[in-house]
Amino acid sequence: MDGRSPARRVAQAVDALRHGWPLRIGNAPPLLPIETSPDSAPQSAQLLISAARAETLKLGNQRAAAGGHTPVLVHAAEALDTRSALPVADPALDAANPLKGPFKAEPLGWAEEAAAAMELARIAGILPAFLVDPQPAGEAVALEASDLAAWAAPDNLAIATRARLPIAQEEHAEIVAFRSANDPREHVAIVLGESSSDRAPLVRLHSECLTGDIFGSLKCDCGPQLDGALAAMSTEATQGGWGVLLYMRQEGRGIGLINKLRAYRLQDEGHDTLEANRRLGLPEEARDFPLAARMLDLLGVGAVRLMTNNPEKVAALESAGVTVKERVPHQRPANPHNARYLATKRDRAGHLLT
Repeated sequence: MDGRSPARRVAQAVDALRHGWPLRIGNAPPLLPIETSPDSAPQSAQLLISAARAETLKLGNQRAAAGGHTPVLVHAAEALDTRSALPVADPALDAANPLKGPFKAEPLGWAEEAAAAMELARIAGILPAFLVDPQPAGEAVALEASDLAAWAAPDNLAIATRARLPIAQEEHAEIVAFRSANDPREHVAIVLGESSSDRAPLVRLHSECLTGDIFGSLKCDCGPQLDGALAAMSTEATQGGWGVLLYMRQEGRGIGLINKLRAYRLQDEGHDTLEANRRLGLPEEARDFPLAARMLDLLGVGAVRLMTNNPEKVAALESAGVTVKERVPHQRPANPHNARYLATKRDRAGHLLT
């Protein structure tokens, strides 16, 4: 294709989306991100949106053209610029813009490229919606849909540095920082106690939650889970064992901080946490658990006692070669603000909560 590596092409594509510049994925037409484009001059009567967003816009009766869960190519009655197309992309604007369209779902001959565009938008933390072949398009950043696999490969991750880090729960703790050349997010591990080859560590995969971990949000149980895991690992260390907390920069189950806050707004309108993600056109679960397996491998950990209520974490680690010797329940008390959130995780996401 050109002299750039696949990972470099993806990194440049993500940067382009955050700046609002167009992409060209394989043989698909140029795609301009609706949310971030700084220029409202380009116009198109065709939009690419997620299947979930198409359902919200009442295109569900056009499933044959929409292709089930495949992103949907939408034809509008007249050309739209990025400003007039924004209410099509953002469900938070539905109440203020109830009448949209008419729209027609058209057959999509480049489904793989469209799916890659949705994934790139998720990585960039923007709304997954594009003007298709806008005029004027501007110079597009080119890549292939297959480039995403090279960008996301766990082997790209390496230990960058480590240091002693006394924390409230345990004075004798160590922090280990991990970095990938492809991903600007830096993950860390907190190691409590002395590693022992004959005793599997107590391990927690904790996804970053700014609102819960730092500000004490009552909408989720993330902050209490973080504190409880570190306390349990400290107790383990005093009994001759050890613990590892993987703090992974995967805010909002992988959709990013801004989109998580958009989901909060939709929850305030009555949607549960999974419905809110879908209305945004984003996955209900987008975390990279093989990345956690790679972190454990770099720490020399092959077997764990995993603190989780989520069977998917157990399955993901085991499929990546990590032996889960025990699942350790990790439930925290509910409060009036997160009771529905916890019920949704139990009833719809399969978490083992009582």
